[in-house]
Amino acid sequence: MSASTNQLVAKAKEVAAKARKAAVPAAVVGAFLLGGAFFVGHGNVHAASGGAVPMDDNSISALTSLDQAMEAVASRVTPAVVNVAVTSRGNGEMETEGEDGQMQGPGGQQGPGGQGQMQNLPPGLQQFFGPMFRTPRQQQQQIEHGVGSGIIISPDGYIVTNDHVVDGAMQIKVTLNDRRVLNAKVVGVDKLTDLAVLKVDASNLPTVVWGDSTKLMPGQTVLAFGSPFGYFQFSVTRGIVSAVDRPNPYSDDARKPGGYIQTDAAINPGNSGGPLVDAHGELVGINTFIISNSGSFAGAGFAIPSQIVHATADQIIQHGKVEHGYLGISMNDVTPANAHFFNLQEASGAIVAQVTPDSPASRGGVKTGDVIAKLNSEKIVNSGALQVAVSEMTPGTKIALGVVRDGKPETLNITVGEFHANGKQEAENDGQSGQQKGKLGLAVADLSAESRQQANVPDDVHGVIVEQVRPGSAAEDAGIQPGDVIIEVNRKPAQSASQFVNEVHQNADGKDLLLLVWSRGNASYRTIHPDQNDQNG
Repeated sequence: MSASTNQLVAKAKEVAAKARKAAVPAAVVGAFLLGGAFFVGHGNVHAASGGAVPMDDNSISALTSLDQAMEAVASRVTPAVVNVAVTSRGNGEMETEGEDGQMQGPGGQQGPGGQGQMQNLPPGLQQFFGPMFRTPRQQQQQIEHGVGSGIIISPDGYIVTNDHVVDGAMQIKVTLNDRRVLNAKVVGVDKLTDLAVLKVDASNLPTVVWGDSTKLMPGQTVLAFGSPFGYFQFSVTRGIVSAVDRPNPYSDDARKPGGYIQTDAAINPGNSGGPLVDAHGELVGINTFIISNSGSFAGAGFAIPSQIVHATADQIIQHGKVEHGYLGISMNDVTPANAHFFNLQEASGAIVAQVTPDSPASRGGVKTGDVIAKLNSEKIVNSGALQVAVSEMTPGTKIALGVVRDGKPETLNITVGEFHANGKQEAENDGQSGQQKGKLGLAVADLSAESRQQANVPDDVHGVIVEQVRPGSAAEDAGIQPGDVIIEVNRKPAQSASQFVNEVHQNADGKDLLLLVWSRGNASYRTIHPDQNDQNG
């Protein structure tokens, strides 16, 4: 082994030892060492074989120009990026490190510190909390340490980060880019958007410039900043906007706004709360979660758009809390598959699947089956767009909803209410579910008092209850589960099991059905593609 190889291996061991002290999962350390072995190879680095292509300033001018542009953006933003170290009181139970290096809570729950929120996310969705790196501690200690990121938004020391980074914090230390370490206090948090504002006692601090996330387009260049794995502070990665307006992925609370920015700029645990900026170095998002089977970046990171961040931070700074607008409806997107059921010419808008009694929407005349096409004369593309827009409104705001009801346009005047955590929320986007047996692959029964009690179905929900769903059926494909209640079939009330089955059998072979399904407290429309070869009912 050459001297240079020995030096590289020694350096790798040194960094690995430091990573272990920072409580970095073993899988991460192993990956780093594997990377080191890859680069040193057999002791030497060899250039690619073949004829050498001469390089001059002209041949690489495009690359150097790009490098210079990225360097300029990074140098503009980095001074405003901070590292957020949190000491919090644990839940009194021991955490251990699993065989794959992931932190596990009681019962082997995988995720950041075994947090309960992880259990509510879809498979593969890893919430990368800053407090991911927690040293295993005995029950009596009850103290945990975590690391996240943040961004300074005002010269007098206001900082934006994620709520989950500082949740339960007893002490918060903020490390600035100039290496000063300052105590920080929580000004306020908004759990619905997972945002928090901190304050440090300082002045003349560098700040980030607010950008406009509504103007982002897929393919645009973005940079992500933060402290990946809690150790590599003030890192920057580059990528593109993969998509915009991604829906809310949290199954624990469908009322949380969506509108997420998806990016392939590398984001890892510890980046949570850090900024996502555009090519002008302007803040367009706050990095908040990734989708990954390993817990580390796999090409799909997500950020809260600055449209939401700016409005939320302003309210917290001014009032110490956030008041979210509230309509009291559940919605589905209009799609090419369901548009014709509502006599629509184009597949855009938000279908009202449920209206909460005595809510602002109910008082304003909104009905189940209405399609919301406009908000204050602005076109509504999908339910997520309406949800974000209403959530940002101040309670008491007067709005005009343009709806399509039975193919005819109407305008409804509504006063936006205030969201309360223990009540129903404005625009709830639910998953999909609803099916039958035979063509649909489900068995239904009349909704009796006993079945209503067993499935916790409210008294105001009427229809037929799903008893069985055949694996691999059209019903299962739509997400329908035993215990769901089918309220409508093809816009007609499902009054009994026999009437429901008749409606299904009368549907032409191969023609889709539209079901309104109540599931776990919310109703949503489901477009079902029947099995043409199964006629059993």
